[in-house]
Amino acid sequence: MDLRELNEIRPRIVNLHEWSYIFYVMPKQTPLKERHQANRAVFGEEDGWIMPLHFGDPLREYQAVRSHVGLLDLCHRALLCFAGPDRVSYLQGMVSNDVKKLAPGEGIHAAVLDIQGRILADTRIFCLRDFFLLDLREPLKEKILTHLNRYLIADDVEITDLTGRYGMLSVQGPMALLLFKELFPDRTAPERELGHAVFLLGDDEIRIACSTHTGEEGFDLLVPITNLLPTVSLIEAMREKFSLSWIGTQAQELLRVEAGIPRYGFDMNEENLLLETGLDNSVSFEKGCYLGQEVVERIRSRGHINRKLIGLILEGNQPAQRGSVIRANEKEIGRVTSSILSPARNLPIALGYVQRDYLQPGTPVAILSNGKMIPALVSALPFHPQAKRG
Repeated sequence: MDLRELNEIRPRIVNLHEWSYIFYVMPKQTPLKERHQANRAVFGEEDGWIMPLHFGDPLREYQAVRSHVGLLDLCHRALLCFAGPDRVSYLQGMVSNDVKKLAPGEGIHAAVLDIQGRILADTRIFCLRDFFLLDLREPLKEKILTHLNRYLIADDVEITDLTGRYGMLSVQGPMALLLFKELFPDRTAPERELGHAVFLLGDDEIRIACSTHTGEEGFDLLVPITNLLPTVSLIEAMREKFSLSWIGTQAQELLRVEAGIPRYGFDMNEENLLLETGLDNSVSFEKGCYLGQEVVERIRSRGHINRKLIGLILEGNQPAQRGSVIRANEKEIGRVTSSILSPARNLPIALGYVQRDYLQPGTPVAILSNGKMIPALVSALPFHPQAKRG
């Protein structure tokens, strides 16, 4: 282990029987780290992963996605496989959306809830002929595996952790479809959100799904880890023709917030009810019982929720701090969850929760951030006019 690797180790303190022990947790690394280094990436730690923050200029990377096409490293996501004769009925009872209606080649957004209807994870589920694939943020994986296995009693289902066997890339931007057609001239791209199919790229089979992480058109590529670098090389060969750029996490955050896409751990967590988050495409009100469904249905039948995630447009030129208090009529009505200086608006914008009496776009509020009161207006989502919400 060289000095650079040693410096990436993060200490943690654990109290055990009144003793303090120091141990070290090595952050996980993308399998594309060396390729990113060759592209002059600047790295940082997010959610226990060393990932490229940017490749020299986050604003240039942002503009690449808005104007052309960008390439995202999503290898810090986890992948679970559900096989066995009871896989449909089991997942149908464990997630908020309707797995039973899926045909091979289709996919859905869904949430895993606890019995109180609170969100444990937001996921994407892909249906294949003999199994399902469930994709989620890797830091949530162990919690969700423990939760799912707790309810796996008599069902004939095998859950396999495929994390590390595959890498995930994504091409995002208005030229993503043109790039796809260049790579696969004889094939039709998946058109429906989370529609997916297997394609041959070079000598390797990869699975491609229609998906946005930025509000722009996009496709995710699920690639066997042994074929990841050759796949990257084939896509990078299109760099000049399509003005393709690698996109770091800082530009991804700008794009995500403008698109109004909530992120687990930032804009939602185990304290949030599903219907508060605006993830309307993650729930079915027609399917049968599932864990947390009673609470979801009770809120729907009541006709309103007590608070909801909304957009905010701030005055000035500084984004608000996460957790900043949102006020109206001399009282606290919510908190900011994410905030950026929006390149599209040339103004600070934010996501945050406010009480139901203040959900109407155009409602004036104030945000207390860094000791200053910032005037703001409630805004509809997404902020970017052409953005698609994943």
